[in-house]
Amino acid sequence: MLPFLLLASRAEDAAAEDEYAAYLRYGGLEPQELHRIRLEAAPLPDLDLSSYSGVIVGGSPFTSSDPPEEKSAVQHRVERELSGLLDQLVAMDFPFLGACYGVGTLGTHQGAVIDRTYGEPLGGVEIELTDAGLEDPLLEGLPRTFTAFTGHKEACTTLPPHAVLLARSAACPVHMFRIRSNLYATQFHPELDAEGLCTRIDIYRHAGYFPPESAEDLMEKARQFTATEPMKILRNFVARYAR
Repeated sequence: MLPFLLLASRAEDAAAEDEYAAYLRYGGLEPQELHRIRLEAAPLPDLDLSSYSGVIVGGSPFTSSDPPEEKSAVQHRVERELSGLLDQLVAMDFPFLGACYGVGTLGTHQGAVIDRTYGEPLGGVEIELTDAGLEDPLLEGLPRTFTAFTGHKEACTTLPPHAVLLARSAACPVHMFRIRSNLYATQFHPELDAEGLCTRIDIYRHAGYFPPESAEDLMEKARQFTATEPMKILRNFVARYAR
């Protein structure tokens, strides 16, 4: 099998390793089947897409809708590199799955309105599939509603006409969409279980995402939710596109 490619951008090693392990575990992949590139560490090398089964973009500390003057040089570089890669992926209709940061990257690339109107706090939320979502092969086996973990400052306010809305929540109108036949983005994290979220809360408690003193409370609340359905998306992505 040709490996999948995970494009990561978490600067903290502990968070990066935990994310990679989650994609391996819930994608049913061995390390040699998931090649990781940490975009925050060095420029994206030239890629031969024919060497990969599909591309996955993980979560990120970067916020696409931030004013340009507030973005670091690293963020500007990563955004340029992802935009250039998406030029190729969209033209080829190449298998792509972007989790959380995928909405900001794929959405921005395709002309969606990405802003801070529909941000959601860290925790478990109820996701509802649309009729199109129920029919989409990447969501095969998922119920109409399920619990997923999320936490995001920005979200998609308006999708472009050619995008297909697949899922939403009560507080966020776009939680998953598809471009063409094979490019997907989710706002929720299909790789996160409760312990994974608690790990990230602990790692990021002093990163400015939430008051540090609230970390223990956030972890306690996270453990009250069980998320098992979103991981099927990763399994379906691997099963559908492995070649």
